[in-house]
Amino acid sequence: MSISGSKPQRICEAQWLGVVSYDEGLHIQERAVERLRSGEAPEQLLLLEHPHVFTLGRGADSSNILADRQQLESNSVEVHETGRGGDVTYHGPGQLVGYPIMDLKPDRCDVHRYVRDIEEVLIRTIADFGVIGGRIPGLTGVWVENEKIGAIGVRIARWITSHGFALNVNTDLSFFRMIVPCGITDKGVTSLSQLLGRRIDLEEVASIVASRFARVFDRDVRVSNSVRLGDSNA
Repeated sequence: MSISGSKPQRICEAQWLGVVSYDEGLHIQERAVERLRSGEAPEQLLLLEHPHVFTLGRGADSSNILADRQQLESNSVEVHETGRGGDVTYHGPGQLVGYPIMDLKPDRCDVHRYVRDIEEVLIRTIADFGVIGGRIPGLTGVWVENEKIGAIGVRIARWITSHGFALNVNTDLSFFRMIVPCGITDKGVTSLSQLLGRRIDLEEVASIVASRFARVFDRDVRVSNSVRLGDSNA
């Protein structure tokens, strides 16, 4: 089944991968980038969960990980340096992670536009749950008032994208107290479940993200594996 934008230009395959280790996620992305660059496969929207992990972007300040080694081990948290932009962030169960593998050539070669478009996908997604999200000037991500609900850290090499976004759905927010999220000290974090007072089906959110992604990026998003589709094309 496919979800089309208003004027789909390219096919993008959306896949729900379930729980994937961070290392495996990197490998899947690298292979998807290679296959897209060689023409073996279309663009991909990889949707998944990671086990507990703190990741450091290029140039991140490692002191923004506040937990010591014993705390990390007792909470089964891995730490990985990564090639994306941004500082320190957290991924874990109940958080929807999205890795778009896209070729921005020839008409979308604008890093700032790409990041704003990812933000727009997340803003439209949470709006389906009655949550009003927005942007804060000078900061990346999606915010509900003064709390971040969606983090973004991307890598773009020869205009092919990797890494992407993390949307807090049922995330255990206590893990964010072990870091300085994105190096920002005066803002909080939140999740859909905290805002709505109930757990949210993660695959339902993945379905909506795929639909909103199709609209914002003008792609024909074809969903494979177990991502469920609703009538969320508006």
